Amino acid sequence: MTQRYYIKCEADRVEYLDILDETSEGYTVRVTRIKDGYEKNIEDFMSRELFELCLKTRYISAGESVMSSVA
Repeated sequence: MTQRYYIKCEADRVEYLDILDETSEGYTVRVTRIKDGYEKNIEDFMSRELFELCLKTRYISAGESVMSSVA
């Protein structure tokens, strides 16, 4: 199960962040950006401090949990 957070962005696109893994230092995340029918995925590390700041400022907001599949 992956937790999804929606990222505040312009009205003409959708951006969300999926938490892939959690460590004591932070999170491995996948950011997905969808605009004009194109999708771009970026995987990166996000510190706990940055994640908490994004939640506090409402730059990200909790979404639904999604099932992840491994091919």
